[in-house]
Amino acid sequence: MIGIVDYRAGNLTSVARALHALNLPCEITGDPARLDRAERIIFPGVGAAGEAMANLQASGLDGWIRRWVGDGRPVLGICLGTQVIFEKSEEDGGTLCLGILPGVVRRFPSGLEEGGEKLKIPHMGWNSVHFLKGHPVFAGIPTEAEFYFVHSFYPDPADRERIVGETRYGIPFGAAVASRNLVAVQFHPEKSGRPGLQILENFSRWRGSDAE
Repeated sequence: MIGIVDYRAGNLTSVARALHALNLPCEITGDPARLDRAERIIFPGVGAAGEAMANLQASGLDGWIRRWVGDGRPVLGICLGTQVIFEKSEEDGGTLCLGILPGVVRRFPSGLEEGGEKLKIPHMGWNSVHFLKGHPVFAGIPTEAEFYFVHSFYPDPADRERIVGETRYGIPFGAAVASRNLVAVQFHPEKSGRPGLQILENFSRWRGSDAE
């Protein structure tokens, strides 16, 4: 069973619907005892990092997620769930996050351009991901496959080797990161058609090994 972590950060039912389409059993819950019975967890989210961290701390899920990752059990972060695994975010003037991976979540700079065209913030819509190295969760994904993004901030890992997929939106940024039993993506696989479903299906079989 796949546990979907509920910390009042949205987009949980869309993740569950995608898993159900793949005939993968799942449960949305914020109860650590129920999550502990899962084989793997998905840590999704949309919204602000400060509010997300307040919710995680109030429920005790912040410490639970750190322990789960430390125990070597598979985790997939999505969007905001990817951002708050880092040490801090520039959002709201600076937000301390979970600190599972070293690095900072940065706001897209103003005045971004691509091909002479000004780009809007947030980065919203379809964009390609260039996968830099092999990883079981991204097996079978076509090179430059497109995924759905909605975000104004992006992860900037301290260890660039953790970036397994990169996207360009005026500047290049890490769209997928991996470290041991943790994989996290800035895009929404549950809203990204067949390539996104392939990622979720791969994750359902992944045992938590690092990049190839």
